[in-house]
Amino acid sequence: MTIGAAGCAKSDRGGDDGGKAGGGTFIFAAAGDPKNFDPIFNDDGESFRPIRQMYDTLITHKPGTADLTGGLAESWSNDPTGKIWTFKLRQGVKFHDGTALDATAVCANFDRWYNMKGEAAQSQMIYYTDVFGGFAGSPDAVYDNCKAQDASTAVVAMKKYKGAFPGAFALTAFSIASPAAMKQYGSDTVTQSGDSFSYSAFANEHPTGTGAFTFGGWNKATGEITLNKNPDYWGDKAKVDKMIIKIIKDENTRKQELRAGTVQAIDFPAPADRKALASEGYKVLERPAFNILYLGINQKNNPKLKDLRVRQAIAYALNRAQLVQTKGPGGSAVADEFLPNTVLGYAPDVQKYEYNVDKAKQLLADAGATGLTLNFYYPTEVSRPYMPNPQEIFTVLANDLQAVGIKVNGVPRPWNGGFKDDVQQFGKQDLHILGWTGDYNDPGNFVGTFFGRGKIEFGDQAMTEMFTAIGKADATVDQAAKKAAFEQVNRDLASKWLPAVPIWHAPPALVTTKNVEGLVPSPLTAEEFNTVSLTK
Repeated sequence: MTIGAAGCAKSDRGGDDGGKAGGGTFIFAAAGDPKNFDPIFNDDGESFRPIRQMYDTLITHKPGTADLTGGLAESWSNDPTGKIWTFKLRQGVKFHDGTALDATAVCANFDRWYNMKGEAAQSQMIYYTDVFGGFAGSPDAVYDNCKAQDASTAVVAMKKYKGAFPGAFALTAFSIASPAAMKQYGSDTVTQSGDSFSYSAFANEHPTGTGAFTFGGWNKATGEITLNKNPDYWGDKAKVDKMIIKIIKDENTRKQELRAGTVQAIDFPAPADRKALASEGYKVLERPAFNILYLGINQKNNPKLKDLRVRQAIAYALNRAQLVQTKGPGGSAVADEFLPNTVLGYAPDVQKYEYNVDKAKQLLADAGATGLTLNFYYPTEVSRPYMPNPQEIFTVLANDLQAVGIKVNGVPRPWNGGFKDDVQQFGKQDLHILGWTGDYNDPGNFVGTFFGRGKIEFGDQAMTEMFTAIGKADATVDQAAKKAAFEQVNRDLASKWLPAVPIWHAPPALVTTKNVEGLVPSPLTAEEFNTVSLTK
């Protein structure tokens, strides 16, 4: 039995102003549009950034770390089987609509996710499917039920043990929303028209959580999301009166607005700009590289990509070391696996794919794939922690592939409402660049998320041996045995399966003006802005 308690929760998120609030408006330049503001229907950082300010999770992370601490739950525990989780909730917490946060409300959220109806809605619940396996009626479902033992005690029962817990309870996608607001504004209404998805009034206009900021509106014409201080917040109240997330998709424009003083902070500065900005007196806040950039390979559309030799040829064709040197932020490193070396299960003896043009050409010839043509999708109008400039990265990788005789058709698509749906929902691509920032320190959050089940993104539904091996590793309770199991998974991912090619681990950064105080960079890129103040 394990027990987690918010023993330091008072000091972490203690329920007072932590000193006199400074007031004012904090303007943060984000790199891309959010999809909507309903946590369960999102899986990307630009959507989670505003969501994280408006909602809370049962468990959260200590500021600046990946260590777990109490969120809406003051403490949590599990039974010896690891299937029954008991949460002791904070008392007196209210949602932004004034309704109470209690065990019944918590259970309503878990039941909502499990019982979600409609293929369109379910398709957008990527985190839920990755962690909880499936919905009501599915043999893969992990969730069983949630019961309110009393007003401040929620008991969540799983059908099977899963190594993702308790870390997964801290995922922003599993933030707790007001049941009353969800009912009033039709939260579960998701419709699909062609390649486009539409969401409810709750998701777009009335997001209602318990967080330090309340929703003030999203002006799509100006690209500004307004968040207002929640004076009734249960934790450390916001030190600014208002926060504006200003969406500036071009990294050079973000930098120019920082220098002009029209924004006080920017995310994902160009790697080449960090030293210059620091020398000008700006604060450059670096995060650890708890992430991965990969080249995804979709086996569905082109039958040649089902051949391991072709996928290995693609890996050998890429000069990843040069890419790191020329395009990566300082501290970037070539990735040989799909998780950082600090995560349990990292295997130092995996097969390596050193840059080798001749070997790539030979493998293609052996597979009868000489003259291969591939559609390579990459995102526009966005920068990601692991992918500061998608256009530049695409160009370098495409040139490498063309050098071994692969013809590349580049397909640029806007991040939300384009690239992500094309790649993850419809599988239109042959190749794509995408990545991941870890949510918690567990191998299942990396390789399990990517390859633990068949995904349209990789067209790998036939790779059942891979799914079974990852599932068994994730279900292993003994930590030494789990470590060994995931080490073997990582060896096999490199040598036997290779559903994608790991590219690099890159440390992303934030930059602020001199007068910004209290911004704590997160290795998970999961910053909360209630701690930020502005000095004169």
